[in-house]
Amino acid sequence: MEILAFGVQADEKPLIEAAFRGHHEVRCLDVFLNEDTAPIAAGYEVVCTSVNCDLGNHVLQTLAAGGTQMVAQRSTGFNNIDLKVAERLAMTVARVSSYSPYSVAEFAWALAMAVNRRIVRASTRTRDFDFRLDGLMGRDMHGRTAGVLGTGKIGEAFARIAHGFGMNLLGWDVAETPACMQLGMRYVPKERLLAESDLVSLHVPLMPETSRLIDADALKAMKDDAILVNSSRGGLIDTAALVAELREGRFTGVGLDVYEAEAGLFFLDKSLQAIEDDTLARLVTFPNVLVTSHQAYYTEDAVGQIVEATLKNVLDYKEGRRSENVLVPRS
Repeated sequence: MEILAFGVQADEKPLIEAAFRGHHEVRCLDVFLNEDTAPIAAGYEVVCTSVNCDLGNHVLQTLAAGGTQMVAQRSTGFNNIDLKVAERLAMTVARVSSYSPYSVAEFAWALAMAVNRRIVRASTRTRDFDFRLDGLMGRDMHGRTAGVLGTGKIGEAFARIAHGFGMNLLGWDVAETPACMQLGMRYVPKERLLAESDLVSLHVPLMPETSRLIDADALKAMKDDAILVNSSRGGLIDTAALVAELREGRFTGVGLDVYEAEAGLFFLDKSLQAIEDDTLARLVTFPNVLVTSHQAYYTEDAVGQIVEATLKNVLDYKEGRRSENVLVPRS
């Protein structure tokens, strides 16, 4: 069986090909699955997708008409997939339920420290042989308070690093994590966490209940000199409201690896095109904002685990097995 993989990055391709070798053939495409590219999948029983692929009603209908029976998503998130339509079409859907939490947690800290210590501005200056320190002053993290919204595996890993810095820990989640409590984390209401934290980091999944978790009111509740980091899902933040607060001169720094309207932008080269998204265009102009292109997960360790889990999902599908990765079971 040959599998068609959409949205494959250059660094991913050899890992995918090596993992599937000896099991199934895999054809890797750098284009993302959407309404325009869905017809390419005609004749492929299994398609492999990334989180920025579009698997809405129309795309799934096209895939099913072309003979596709399984979608193997190479990510934990699946908000881009219409599961009800997939179930109606009797299409199996599986994701990667977990991979190295350290990849995302460490990158979230890289964003936090980069905006706190003005690393990007400093690097730009020194390339021009400008070695002044004006405007580069940061703050010690030691002794300050980190607020962690979402204390699953990634949130826990982030909290452990914060603990290593000697920070006080506040947490918010639907359930308390014993390992975080052993670090001294206190679970508090979201409003209190936002009001008391010097650093707020988001580690919750995007669901209807968490959409725009950080809205205008939440942003206003934060300290004026707080640092905000999002390495989870862009839809957790009301970006227009964030821009409005930044225009008022608020926040020491904002580090974003995700953006609520990133589909069709992130993972692509848009450097020679006009960006029609006015909110994103404004966001990247703020000197205290750092935006990266959804790369927090992008380590050899994490991507390797994602690929191995994806292969297992495909093998399970062929053998009729079901695991915790299955979102829509084989009918």
